[in-house]
Order: sequence, then C-alpha cells, then structure tokens
Amino acid sequence: MTPINATPAELDRRFAIAGLAQVVPDEGGNAIIRITTPHCSGTMHVHGAQVTSWKPAGAEEVIFVSTRARYSEGQAIRGGIPICFPWFRGKADDPAAPAHGFVRTKNWRLETIKSENNNVVVTMATESDDTTKKWWPEDFRLQLRATFGVALELALTATNTGAAQFRYEEALHTYYHVGDIHQARIKGLDQATYLDNTDANKEKKQNGDVAITAATDSAYTNNESALELIDPVLHRRIHIAKQNSRTTVIWNPWEVAANKMSDMGADEWKKMLCAEGANILGNAVMLYPGEHHTTTVSMTVA
Repeated sequence: MTPINATPAELDRRFAIAGLAQVVPDEGGNAIIRITTPHCSGTMHVHGAQVTSWKPAGAEEVIFVSTRARYSEGQAIRGGIPICFPWFRGKADDPAAPAHGFVRTKNWRLETIKSENNNVVVTMATESDDTTKKWWPEDFRLQLRATFGVALELALTATNTGAAQFRYEEALHTYYHVGDIHQARIKGLDQATYLDNTDANKEKKQNGDVAITAATDSAYTNNESALELIDPVLHRRIHIAKQNSRTTVIWNPWEVAANKMSDMGADEWKKMLCAEGANILGNAVMLYPGEHHTTTVSMTVA
C-alpha cells in the first residue's frame, strides 16, 4: 500500500506512465497528477482527490479553478471538483464542523494510474481515522476513480467498513468554466421541483431552462436527469450524465457572497457555474455494514 505521506517524486517513480501521466508537486508541495493524452489534458490532486482540470483536445478548459485557490491540507481548493462527504453544506447538529464534510480538505492515497482504452484512469482512496472520527463516528472507505479521455468520468464509491449502519450525504461539487454566467443556461430540469436554499429552502418548480440571474443554491431532489450546460460565449454544450445520484445541485454565489470569499478572485463568479451530481437531504444514502454505493458523473463537450 502506498504511504499517505509519500512524496511526489516517490509517487512519480512508482506510478508515472511515460508520455501520458506524471506526478509533480502542486502549489502546496502535495502531489498532483498531470495527464496528457491525444484526447485531453487534465490534473488531479491528492489534496481531496480533486480534479482541477479537464481540457478535451481542441477545446477550452471545462473546469473552473479560482486564481486565488489555496492548496494546503486542511483547506478546500476553490474550484475543480471537490468531494462533499459525509454531509453537504453545514452539519445539521454541529455548526462548528467543516462545511461539506472533511474529505475535500485532506490528502488521499494514490492507489493506481493506468492506461485503459486510450484513457488515463486515476484511482485514489481515503478512510476513517482519528481525524474523521472527531466529526463523525462511522467507519468508512471512499474511493474515487477518475477517467480522463474524450469524456471525463468520476465514480465515487463509499463502503461501510464498520459494524453499524450509517446515513450520509455526498456530492461531486463540479465547478464548470463558463464564458459569462449571465448567458449560460442549463437544460434538463424543466418542471422539476427544487428546494431554494436562498429562500429558506422553499419548494419551487422549475419552468424552462435554468438561467442564473442572482445568487443560486438549488437542490433538485428525486432527480436523475441528464443536463446540458449551454454556453453561447464559448460556443459549446457540456453534456452531463449521472448514475445513482438522486439530487442535482445548481450553485453560483453571485457578487455579494463571492466578494466575501478570500479565495475567489474579483468577478470570477461570472466565469463559473456549479452543476453537481449529489445525494443530499431526503436522498441521503443509507449503508449497512459491508455494503457499498457508487455514484457516477460523466461529462462530454460538443
């Protein structure tokens, strides 16, 4: 098993694939996997097992990362695809607990880097320990399998390694890069019901495409629809599909909240839109001892 504290150089010697994948230090000195294939380029950090770039050949960057993002263990990277687990937003019974759980701010273990069917597949894992049990008593293992190619596919598997059942929330909190938030829109949620977190979680119904005109934090529950993120400025459509995800979250902080974020650059909120495959609130997942659950999100660009 690879030590959790292995250096980037050690990981590169063990896992690098000539011409396809190398392991180098990120801005905080932690390991980052840089991927370059004929079909795409990409990056993935051991910090939070977080994908921070996916750029299909001939296309612009798909994933947004703030220019002020921080890369130190214990802090969240602003942008990319953070993994929210085992709760989403604040912890209901503990306001002091870290928002969106604790796995996005810790270093994961790099397990494998493989070349499969013209793709590069990176697998990382993390599990319960004394630091996680400070906030949540359950025994678990998480594995993220990220496939970089013509499509980007993320498969997050949670396993109950303890003796008691537990319930958890999760999200693949994807920040998409858009040309202009005022012009981007999302198809696929017409007539779906959602809980509006900017309005006391009132239940509302979506009419037509989702257009972002103000601070938005909407959870479309009992929803497994594929989405299309239409971006007229960048002249593209991002097709987003998911499996075993029964919640879709759409989020943009808008100007006032974004200006309070020390890790968000000026006006960068205009260049990002989160569309997340999730299982939260009434769609939280129950796992019995020995059981596992895999949620998958994939994206392609046209």
